[in-house]
Amino acid sequence: MKRGLYVGRFQPFHNGHKAVIDGLAEEVDELIIGIGSADISHDIRHPFTAGERVLMITRALNGLKIPFYVIPLEDVKRNALWVAHVKSMVPPFDTVYTSNPLVIQLFKEAGIPVLSPPMYLRESLSGTAVRKKMYHREAWEEYVPKEVVSVVREIHGIERMQQISKSD
Repeated sequence: MKRGLYVGRFQPFHNGHKAVIDGLAEEVDELIIGIGSADISHDIRHPFTAGERVLMITRALNGLKIPFYVIPLEDVKRNALWVAHVKSMVPPFDTVYTSNPLVIQLFKEAGIPVLSPPMYLRESLSGTAVRKKMYHREAWEEYVPKEVVSVVREIHGIERMQQISKSD
């Protein structure tokens, strides 16, 4: 059995993430989705909590044909220890899937195979681009699964982004 680890911040979970996961579901028997920077929320780069991102992901992947686990991963302020921290928090895995250069380097240094799945429409489907549209109250809903739209509305995510971006 092959179990993969896909690491991302998912701020928010968008259609690019969904496309990557759909592709990974053809390569692995089980998938661990590691929510990076799980300890950071309520700032303009990290507006959503780990729990909110767990909701987004589990709802959006409801029909995925393989078992998956969504696990928040807090940041460790010492990169040399981060891989050991991740390994202590998730089930055993065979391969890491990520496009983050630092994550690639850290896992490679630890001797763990890393693959970078192709990104899907990266220019329009990046967390930064989607958050920018959300913040400016532009059309953002088409860039995320409908379940994510529901979660963002449920938690008043757009209003939160507007509020936390103000200065005193």
